[in-house]
Amino acid sequence: MKEQKRIAIYGKGGIGKSSTASNVAAACADEGHRVMIIGCDPKSDSSITLLGGRRIPTILNLMRSGLDIKEEDVIFEGYNGVKCVEVGGPEPGIGCAGRGIIVAIQKLKKISKELEVADLIIYDVPGDIVCGGFVAPIRKGLVNEAYVLTSGEYMPLYAANNICRGLKKINTQLSGVICNSRNVSREEEIVRKFAEEIGSEMIAFIPKEQIVQDCERDGYSVMEKAPYSGIANVYRKLAHVIMSRDKAVMPDALEDERLRELTR
Repeated sequence: MKEQKRIAIYGKGGIGKSSTASNVAAACADEGHRVMIIGCDPKSDSSITLLGGRRIPTILNLMRSGLDIKEEDVIFEGYNGVKCVEVGGPEPGIGCAGRGIIVAIQKLKKISKELEVADLIIYDVPGDIVCGGFVAPIRKGLVNEAYVLTSGEYMPLYAANNICRGLKKINTQLSGVICNSRNVSREEEIVRKFAEEIGSEMIAFIPKEQIVQDCERDGYSVMEKAPYSGIANVYRKLAHVIMSRDKAVMPDALEDERLRELTR
């Protein structure tokens, strides 16, 4: 039996993790895989484009309300059968979001078998790995592959580099770098070079196209709303790479000066 894929996508806030995660989930579902996406961002917006723009209750909010939570309260079926879950976040100023992820997943395991039967589980994790709480999915063995998402700009690359430094510190390999383009000059070259120098490789270049934002605004993934578009094929190729990928390396973060040189 093939090992279940449990991936985490890391990257700077606002770089497009949720958009990439939801489109990859949809593309994998189109190929017949059983897919679950677990949104770990307190904004609870990872699954919106798989559910026609609908927000769903979060596990942590329901737990705080004292309800006897059942499977149907927190797992919702989205586009092409993708199972959607939103962890939610701690109350503002109280608690650790990373700890909240673990508590929520433990609860999910008690009330549902979906985590066991999925071919692919995508953890859409907020922010940088530099917050100790967000390495929780890796430390607890919930994740067996880590990907980093970046653009060719300095700050997203700086965040990606920091994530690589954090992965090495917790002895976790990197499965690949994904470039979500911001139309920066020489962007593909910059990100490809960055990936090579940390010892990994760029596994996808996602061009910046207005159709992605248009679909999101309407509450849909590109795979559902614009399946014949060129960008849909880009997500299909990325999904295929992720489902077939068995290569990972321990990344070597670059010195900041080298990072600046790459983007000049």
